[in-house]
Amino acid sequence: MSRIGRKPVDIPSGVSVNITAGSVTVKGPKGSLSLPVPTSVKVEQEGNVLNVTRANDEKPSRAAHGTTRAHLNNMVQGVTSGFTKDLEIVGVGYKADAKGKTLVLTIGFSHLVNIEAPEGVTIETPEPTKIRVSGIDRQRVGQVAAEIRGVRPPEPFKGKGIKYAGEYIERKAGKSAVGSS
Repeated sequence: MSRIGRKPVDIPSGVSVNITAGSVTVKGPKGSLSLPVPTSVKVEQEGNVLNVTRANDEKPSRAAHGTTRAHLNNMVQGVTSGFTKDLEIVGVGYKADAKGKTLVLTIGFSHLVNIEAPEGVTIETPEPTKIRVSGIDRQRVGQVAAEIRGVRPPEPFKGKGIKYAGEYIERKAGKSAVGSS
């Protein structure tokens, strides 16, 4: 039995869960999220707790058991408090500016890079070298942050580029004179 799948999902006050055939919808103060549930997994609500069980011990059922529970937990957490990913820009002259739903990056290319925020995700720039991606859907927030980082990933010699806040970039020594004797 999956250790993650066996854990119940606590539903805080102010959050409503609607379980229908094949999907679960979670509504809270920040919005609403829906999840299609595989037929091999059953979701039941008992009071303020969601329990996830599986129909059999076949491999696809075991795989979907813990995954479904984790997605439901992320949905409940998203509609109550939301998710954020912070990014940092390192480099002389590198900066970011959020204009409405568009993020404009100046990161050493001959042109500006514009990134549109998808529905449900907000992009803010508290400082010119800091980017904050937030929303209620954990997967979507992480995907947008990864796409922003992918425009100019940090390089290993000077560390210039866009990195996650707190990310450690292992540095390389670079060129060094090697004696030929």
